[in-house]
Amino acid sequence: MNDSVLPHLNAFLNAASGILLLSGFYFISRKRVAAHRACMIAALAVSSLFLVSYVVYHYNYGSVRFQGQGFLRPLYFTILITHVFLAVVIVPLVVLTLRLALRGEFVRHRRLARWTFPLWLYVSVTGVVVYVMLYRLYPAQ
Repeated sequence: MNDSVLPHLNAFLNAASGILLLSGFYFISRKRVAAHRACMIAALAVSSLFLVSYVVYHYNYGSVRFQGQGFLRPLYFTILITHVFLAVVIVPLVVLTLRLALRGEFVRHRRLARWTFPLWLYVSVTGVVVYVMLYRLYPAQ
């Protein structure tokens, strides 16, 4: 097992992104546009930091093998596969959603955000779940 702090940082960044997304949703539901904007820009910044940290970690350490057995193994891989697939899908959705907001196209922004928000939140939450399963519940020896 490696001694890198990056998996822990990555989990923290994923959790922070999820909290910022939920906060942004809360604020926009209360018509607090400036607070919503701040949370969403912060979520984008935190997610971008995550992506850099993730790439650096895997470049230096490669993959970590899941040690769990039994029914947890297919559960872990189901979560991991959906997480990775949606992590790829979410990047252009976030960029398009942000672009629409910056252009003031709020009807289209809101329509796309109805898809972007839950998918981005799922990616953030499942990132933490993957971390817990891989590094906390069943760490490599």
